[in-house]
Amino acid sequence: MKKTALTILGTVVIAAAAGGFAALSVNKYLAGEGSAHSVFSLNDNNTASNWGDATPTAGNHFTAYQAEQYPDLTYAAENAVKAVVNIESVREVQYGGGSRGYGYDPFYEFFGIPYGGGRGYGEPQTREQKAGGSGVIISPDGYIVTNNHVIEDATKLKVKLNDGRLFDAKLIGTDPTTDVALIKIEGEDLPTLPFGNSDDLRLGEWVLAIGSPFNLQSTITAGIVSAKARQLGVIAEEAPIESFIQTDAAVNPGNSGGALVNTRGELVGINTVIKSSTGSYIGYSFAVPETIVRKVVMDLKEYGVVQRAMLGVRYRAIDDQFIEEQGEELGIKKTGGLYVFQVEEGSAAEEAGLRKGDIITAIDGTPTNDASVLLEKIAQKRPNDKVKISFDRNGSDKKVDVVLKNRVGKAEPVTRDTMDVAEALGGKFAEVGDRLRQNLEIRGGVQVVSVKRDGLLARSGVKEGFVITYINDKLVTSMSDLQRMSDGIETIDGVYPNGQAVRYVIVK
Repeated sequence: MKKTALTILGTVVIAAAAGGFAALSVNKYLAGEGSAHSVFSLNDNNTASNWGDATPTAGNHFTAYQAEQYPDLTYAAENAVKAVVNIESVREVQYGGGSRGYGYDPFYEFFGIPYGGGRGYGEPQTREQKAGGSGVIISPDGYIVTNNHVIEDATKLKVKLNDGRLFDAKLIGTDPTTDVALIKIEGEDLPTLPFGNSDDLRLGEWVLAIGSPFNLQSTITAGIVSAKARQLGVIAEEAPIESFIQTDAAVNPGNSGGALVNTRGELVGINTVIKSSTGSYIGYSFAVPETIVRKVVMDLKEYGVVQRAMLGVRYRAIDDQFIEEQGEELGIKKTGGLYVFQVEEGSAAEEAGLRKGDIITAIDGTPTNDASVLLEKIAQKRPNDKVKISFDRNGSDKKVDVVLKNRVGKAEPVTRDTMDVAEALGGKFAEVGDRLRQNLEIRGGVQVVSVKRDGLLARSGVKEGFVITYINDKLVTSMSDLQRMSDGIETIDGVYPNGQAVRYVIVK
């Protein structure tokens, strides 16, 4: 993964040695944190009030203490640990070979110079790198959910169960926008972890993190739910979906893909991100909520691809900064809700009657004071599902039912053959800059930034740096053109930065 505004530690790898570790980490402190403050109340005489030798009583807003209602974590720990596995991913990486070994350099391509600048570095070599993470068995026949960054670009996957058994695993599907992946081993009557409901989690509720930090399989740590619906900007995808559960359970490299479990032994999240200045745990950890994980897994099993529903609006949370910057101009004086600054043409939102300037206040009855709340709720839906949007228009409260669409503006499910082109091609893309567009004398296009192993681009021989100008003889001048296409891909036309025009016939 590439860096975003927050630094990400993707997967820690150790070449040719078992037991590498995988994790994402956020290497900056979240804004607003400070030192601890005293919670003692002081009276005018600067002495602690309401404290004495007598046994203190509960505050007047507390419920009665009932020991049997408070958690014993052993039940959840001893049962859930059986279904959490260690995953070893093996990647083939290139090294040496001059510039090519270190990635594509458009300078050489543009001037027609061979990779390596003609300095005789030779062809790059390959070697294996091994990395590790965790996963959770969710069905007796061997389906396992984990993080996408744990298994990304792996050529081999091995799974070690809690009881020591080893299995080869195959990839079923991935969803980089949520950092969730589904793999499978061949087995019967395997221990499983049932799904809970992350929507029901309460702040302060005890949870367990189970995984293989530093290759220490079946490690269990405990903490509480510190916050919900956190958006960090750490998933480096075009349209990331982030609504993390924040906990203070200790999570370290190797915990990625492991289970976040409630006191009933139910899966409520997949541990994904570490908040740390070192790459190891010193503060908080973050998990993808079960509501998103469950939906992604169901889609991957049923369709092979994720059914991504789209509302079709661009918005910004109305917080203090928004009020300071735009409040006076827009006539908005109080925080809360999401200000709609664009409604996409032909989108579900436009068809439902939403307009620029509306303030979305709730979705299906859940207040939307944070952008991540709306993201999470939409991420739980499929195209053609209906949601109820509550919004404020010029001071009047309104509600509307919205029938969601997919990215290309359709309501029917997509398959591997009809999924949006950007995903189907198997790569990452960027708009063509003005300078390159002028040099190549093209109207526009989409440049291939990276090629995913075994994707359509890789199998057809498309290299990094290639500028796509036509797909199936349809003009592509921007990312939006790419995203609106949904037909099966048969041909790709374009040009390399050195001016070489190429037509690729896609190998299925």
